[in-house]
Amino acid sequence: MDALIVTVAGVAALAGFVQGLSGFGFGLTAMTLWAWTLEPRLAAPLAVFGALTGQLIAAVSVRRGFDVKRLAPFIAGGLLGVPLGIFILPRLDIPLFKGLLGLMLVVMCPLMALAPRFPHVRGSRLGDAIAGAAGGAMGGLGGFTGVVPTLWCTLRGFDKDAQRAVIQNFNLAMLVVAFAGYVASGIVTRDMVPLFAIVAPAMLIPSLLGARLYATISDTGFRNVVLGLLTLSGAVLLVAAAPVLWQRWTV
Repeated sequence: MDALIVTVAGVAALAGFVQGLSGFGFGLTAMTLWAWTLEPRLAAPLAVFGALTGQLIAAVSVRRGFDVKRLAPFIAGGLLGVPLGIFILPRLDIPLFKGLLGLMLVVMCPLMALAPRFPHVRGSRLGDAIAGAAGGAMGGLGGFTGVVPTLWCTLRGFDKDAQRAVIQNFNLAMLVVAFAGYVASGIVTRDMVPLFAIVAPAMLIPSLLGARLYATISDTGFRNVVLGLLTLSGAVLLVAAAPVLWQRWTV
C-alpha cells in the first residue's frame, strides 16, 4: 500500500504541473505512468479526478481569452463523445489498452509538437464539434480530453490565450460529465476514495506552480519537452504490449 501511495502521489504531482502549465495533459501524463502499475479501471477514474481537480484550480488561477461562441461547438461534440468512452472503458483488454495508449502517444504527441510548423487550416464549427467529440470519447477512457482539441486549435492558429481558454473550459466541462458518468455507472467505487484524497493535495501546489509559469513565459519549449517524453513513454508501452498482442494474434 505504501508503494501505491507513493506512485499515485508522485505521478499526480508531475501531471498536475504539466496541466497547470499547458492547460491540458494530466490524463496523458498520469495514464502513461500509472498504466505500468495500476489497472486501467483504477487508473482511469484517478486520471479523470485529477484532471478535473486541476481544471478547477486553473479556472481560478488562469482566466484569459474566454469566448462562448468559440467554445460552444467543442462542448456540444464532447457531450456526445463522453458516453462512448465510458461505455468502452469497462470492456477494455489490458494489453490492448496499453498498446492503443502507446500508439496514441507515439502518433499524437509528435503531431502536436510539429503542429506550429504546419500551415493553419481554416476550420469550421463542424470541425470544432468533431474535435470535441473525439476529446469527449477520450475523456471517458481516462481523462485524455485535451489531446485532439489541442492539436485542432493549434492547426487552426488560435493564439496562446484563445487556445488555453478553449481547452481549459472544454476539459472542465467534459471531465465533470466523465466523472459523473463513472460514478453513475459504478466504475468509481468506495475503495478508490482514499486514493482520490491522495491525488488532490499531491497535485495542488504543482498545478499552481505550472499556472504561474504559464503567466510569465511561453510554454512552447516546455510543451515540446513534455511531448517528447510522452512520445518515449508511448514507445515503451508499445514495446511492452507488443509481445503479448503478437502472441495472441498469431496463435
